[in-house]
Amino acid sequence: MPGPDMARRAVGNCCAVWALLIAAALGGCGDGAPVAGQPAGARGDGSPVSAVMSSPATDGYARATRPGSLEFPRDHGPHPDFRSEWWYFTGNLAAPDGRPFGFQLTLFRFALSPDAPVRASPLATRQAWMGHFAVTDVAAGRFHAFERFARGAAGLAGARALPLAVWLEDWRVDAAPGVGAEPFPLHLAAADGAVALELELSPGHPRVLQGDAGLSRKSAEPGNASYYYSYTRLPARGRVTTPDGRFQVTGSAWMDREWSTSALAADQTGWDWFALQLDDGRDVMFYRLRDERGGMHPFSAGVVADAGGARQRLAAGDVRLEALEHWTSPRGGRYPVAWRLETGTLDLTLRARIPDQEHRGSIRYWEGAVAVTGRDADRPVAGVGYLEMTAY
Repeated sequence: MPGPDMARRAVGNCCAVWALLIAAALGGCGDGAPVAGQPAGARGDGSPVSAVMSSPATDGYARATRPGSLEFPRDHGPHPDFRSEWWYFTGNLAAPDGRPFGFQLTLFRFALSPDAPVRASPLATRQAWMGHFAVTDVAAGRFHAFERFARGAAGLAGARALPLAVWLEDWRVDAAPGVGAEPFPLHLAAADGAVALELELSPGHPRVLQGDAGLSRKSAEPGNASYYYSYTRLPARGRVTTPDGRFQVTGSAWMDREWSTSALAADQTGWDWFALQLDDGRDVMFYRLRDERGGMHPFSAGVVADAGGARQRLAAGDVRLEALEHWTSPRGGRYPVAWRLETGTLDLTLRARIPDQEHRGSIRYWEGAVAVTGRDADRPVAGVGYLEMTAY
């Protein structure tokens, strides 16, 4: 049986092959520009989230169909019978002098086949893993983004429920031993070259089950849905390292967990995801599924949650979105980097901390930190958040 170092070399030698396999599994289409480290012809321009969720390959996989079926701590861990899932962490941090940073650490699992491999090799697996790690250094005006792939074998990548652990080589999410239904405190660690992140996330606002008791329907077709829950506000402290130095930081993080086999319908072309933490204690999540004309699909949805756990579900008709400013990527694509979001008495303006927060790995999308200002009726409100935009 090969040791970890041998297994890592084997995966490294096959990295381009894995990128191609995952790109093929995601079914993305691109803008024609080659991606560094990716074979010619393997192209992508949506996020791994939207690409996998629109895949028609569902035979043999489990489907998300039943609300109210989530169970903890079991569902913090992996769901290998579903085609895809992710552990998604984003947040806004600041050094003691106020220097702001954003961060993203996402670990994706993709099933390449609904059946277990029959080969005897210790590297045999039906699970592929992809990681995305990014730090936005607002003061320096720099967005540092990294991507990794690994097999779900030989200890290279994987997940377990109790205590929660998710890893792709040395990019890790770990809960303390002995925790129960709530996996806190959580330790996040990732590094690539001169950029590194090490954070401890503490319990914050209560868990939010998105959609109908955790079942988030994305279209009218049965099974076009995901299981989806969030921890919308987690106090964070730790260290961020960039080429400019090492910084002690504090702030607030957001954790999203989602797994599915098929979710997006044929007439849904991408999405915009807003995750906002307001200074009055409320958290707002809304995803706009875009139809073929670029408008809001009727299965767009979200939630407003307060610090006590009360939540108000948002339907497509409850939210008005207006793009205010755009940034054009040098790779092509024009992203809205300032938005107006209105719902109920809230009238919010979101602006990217820096315009260029575009991931340019094997799959291209925009995900970054935003600042929030606005009003709730006659009261001013402010906050921070994260924005994801796919397929622009």
